[in-house]
Amino acid sequence: MLITGIGKTAAATAVAGALAAYDDLAGLQVVNIGTAGALHDHHEGLHEPGVVLNHDVNADAIRALGYDPEERLRCGAGEMVLASGDVFVTDPVVRARLAAQADLVDMEGYAVVYAARRFGVPVRLVKHVSDNADESAMDWPTMVDHSARALGDWLRTSLSMVKPE
Repeated sequence: MLITGIGKTAAATAVAGALAAYDDLAGLQVVNIGTAGALHDHHEGLHEPGVVLNHDVNADAIRALGYDPEERLRCGAGEMVLASGDVFVTDPVVRARLAAQADLVDMEGYAVVYAARRFGVPVRLVKHVSDNADESAMDWPTMVDHSARALGDWLRTSLSMVKPE
């Protein structure tokens, strides 16, 4: 288990450091669990995004320089898109802009996928909606316990990581 901290830099650094410590990465898979804001009001509960989007990189400018910014990465079979960035989304204008290209928003998912891909390790993202990426996001500290319980239940049933009592 690895706690990455908040934001893309912390997440990428933590994942890269953890993976670099392994002598053999064969058969390894990263499972990233965490909270996300819903960019559409009908999203709630648990979701497994199949695509991650780095929403706060100037991809067009990087592409104009002749480089691939890799701002959109596939990480699963589903079509749900998770936008990641170092912006804590509470502004309705930012939410609407992101909702045009994604379903959920967080601050780490893209970085986890990007770092793991550099090591050739597959990633599975599981996100629990904690808020609506609006002013309710400022109540995240009180909502995180509910999300943590839902994610813990998912880990127990889906990955059999906890030994039966």
